[in-house]
Amino acid sequence: MSASRVKGWCPGALRPMQSGDGLVVRVRPFGGRLDAAQIAGLAHLAERHGNGLIDVTSRANLQIRGVTDSSHRLLLDGLAQLALLDPDADAESRRNILVTPFWRAGDETQSLAAELEERLADSTLELPTKFGFAIDDGTSRVLAGDSADVRIERDGEGRLLVRADDARLGRSVGRGEVVTTALAFATWYVTSGGARDGRGRMAAHLAAGANLPEALRGETEPAPIMAASRPGLHPQGAMVGVAFGQMPHVTLDQFAGDGHALRMTPWRMVLSEGERVMPSAAGLITEAYDPALRVIACSGAPRCREAHADTRSLAAALAPNIGAAARLHVSGCAKGCAHSGAAAITLVATGAGFDLVRGGSTRDEPILRGLNRDDIVSDPSILMGGH
Repeated sequence: MSASRVKGWCPGALRPMQSGDGLVVRVRPFGGRLDAAQIAGLAHLAERHGNGLIDVTSRANLQIRGVTDSSHRLLLDGLAQLALLDPDADAESRRNILVTPFWRAGDETQSLAAELEERLADSTLELPTKFGFAIDDGTSRVLAGDSADVRIERDGEGRLLVRADDARLGRSVGRGEVVTTALAFATWYVTSGGARDGRGRMAAHLAAGANLPEALRGETEPAPIMAASRPGLHPQGAMVGVAFGQMPHVTLDQFAGDGHALRMTPWRMVLSEGERVMPSAAGLITEAYDPALRVIACSGAPRCREAHADTRSLAAALAPNIGAAARLHVSGCAKGCAHSGAAAITLVATGAGFDLVRGGSTRDEPILRGLNRDDIVSDPSILMGGH
């Protein structure tokens, strides 16, 4: 179980990560979708072999928390019975795929996901664990702001293309070439030195001066970006938010009781497939402009051993005071696990209080250091530059 103690990488089911409340076991739904039997099974496993809490991650996965060394083996047996386990840890780490939740029955999204999953399982590519793929093949792109290194998209005419993250143009391909081309991008990334330190990403590799080979250079502009999704009813079902990305097992089990499948998203929301009424359960956000949607918070103390503060209680207290156009990120430490990008306001907990970053991420230089939690709550204007 020594692998579970390693830091700086993404956990899985076969390689869990130690946290303050036990092992964190990440479950990666195949095709970004869970059927009703899998939902019920996961809720049961979280209650029986964890502490009953389930995270919804920014990589469209679920995490069962509070697992022990002794219960981990039993949990894996349960995941295997639900067809939610990879053949080995290396195959699991490669299967890092975001799938648009807005696919329609009969389109190519699910077949593309299944083919890519199968090819990655058979691959010997040694990709960094954060390296990922996005299948964003609708008429509008919904995953453009989410973490991925190789993107499968469409152009304005509906034709498929494959694009390196941060490249303006993508490579037009036929349906039979899509997955092979996506893997060619990943192979080039590795062979050209992008994975040398084990943590690099495609955009950073290109920004550092790496040039795509002629066979992978793009000539096609991708489809437009769709506005950010919010809770509400969609043609595919009901989209609901999960407050601070965590719910109790009983809430997950309620989805199963309704008999609907769940489509995962990287927005800490889930889409209840075919649902025509908004679900209601503990920890769910159903209003499109709920203040909690403007706030991102990691697990925080005491759930995470690295965290210096209880991030979620602070986030909940501040959410109503954050402007509608702003986003607040409260991080328990400088790693920024819950959100790697910039936010209008970022609070980073330290041993001496909270550091404040405006318009940046946990990696940027703060403009104020050592802020006291109670002072922030009593006078939130500190965050917006009111002082």
